[in-house]
Amino acid sequence: MAKKAPPPLMHEFKLPEIGEGVVEGEIVQWLKQPGERVVANEPLVEVMTDKATVEIPSPATGTVQSLKADEGDICPVGDLIALIEEGDAPATTAAPAAAADSPGAAASDHEIPATPAARALARERGIVLSSIAPNAGGRITKREVLAHEATAATPATPAPPPVAAAPAAARTPASPVVEATPVIASPPRGAARPSARPASPAPVRVGDLSDRHDETIPFRGLRRVIADGLVRSYSTAVHYTYVEQINVSRLVALRKQAKAAAAEEGVSLTYLPFIIKASIHALRKYPIVNAMLDEDAKQIVMKKRYHIGVATATDSGLMVPVLRDADQLSLLDIAREVRRLGEGARTGQLARDELSGSTFSITSLGTIGGVLATPILNHPEVGIMGVHAIRKTPIVNERDEIVIGHMMNLSMSFDHRVVDGFEGASFLQEVKRYLENPNLLLLASI
Repeated sequence: MAKKAPPPLMHEFKLPEIGEGVVEGEIVQWLKQPGERVVANEPLVEVMTDKATVEIPSPATGTVQSLKADEGDICPVGDLIALIEEGDAPATTAAPAAAADSPGAAASDHEIPATPAARALARERGIVLSSIAPNAGGRITKREVLAHEATAATPATPAPPPVAAAPAAARTPASPVVEATPVIASPPRGAARPSARPASPAPVRVGDLSDRHDETIPFRGLRRVIADGLVRSYSTAVHYTYVEQINVSRLVALRKQAKAAAAEEGVSLTYLPFIIKASIHALRKYPIVNAMLDEDAKQIVMKKRYHIGVATATDSGLMVPVLRDADQLSLLDIAREVRRLGEGARTGQLARDELSGSTFSITSLGTIGGVLATPILNHPEVGIMGVHAIRKTPIVNERDEIVIGHMMNLSMSFDHRVVDGFEGASFLQEVKRYLENPNLLLLASI
């Protein structure tokens, strides 16, 4: 009597601990579906926690038997989220065509540094990650995937060969589409146009309205985390905005002089490090702006360290990496760190602690700038600064002469429950003092 085959060993995949203090995570995307093969330590699921998306690897080799959590679900740490049938048996569902065309691609692709958004886009377009050139940081983002797709598509769509004129006897009156070619193509310059118009072909449609369908984007992951944070901030803090014009003509001149020296150190010096330094001096003078409101304990906590959040636009949404102990850094150190954090946010390489713990935030749209805005507080902070474009403007100097100067607006938002109007205005005036007289930054041993 033949022995019965032992039942398959089923591995329970539970959401692991992702970081200190993390108690739950949102399932952003499953990288494998039921019936698909998975190798131990191969990324299996993308999970979002506190604005950081992490890829959780498979704990075992086998076949995904079932998924116990859907994309968009928020699961506590320790929850069962998938079952994996261990073993080397082939998967019950055929592998995608792209994987079949390139054996071993899946095993190598998961080791390639790439953002979750890039992986998802590559899977959707049937592109093997190993065929994409990474960016300067050695990582693949959506930008590299799209650039690769555009490059690959160029030779695949050659211009159609010219249509040779068929003999008159071979032409079929019932095939008017052949006559469409001379209608679309323009005659050579200087050539005489035909006097008789050919039979009207079917009208060329620019677009068929029946094919236009609304696009839906899942409201989950980073976008939902951002939305939840904004709603919490706007529904709890009592926002008020204070705006001031800053004459940064001297700052523009100083930065121009320092830019070359910074470049010799391998640093691209923007205006942001100067603004950060000026803000730190103002925070020291008005510490109520470097605070948070602990509503549960009914306490205002005055922060003694200066962790500056710098809002950064990424493919996935707005992130706020944190420049820790910014008061201990020089202008060039700040410039280096801001660049590193910005690149890390855009490529998904930052750790969770680099995206949390700020005490005051700055948001800048760079050259887009604008005139003014009402920044939304980065909860639980009580102050945030919006930086706008520097523009050449006619101004009146100390001798009552009209000259061309460089003006910039700064927009401040405060939580009125903690920061009174006088304190908020005084804080921004202190920032203005340093930016209009940037040599003060040097006198302050920076």
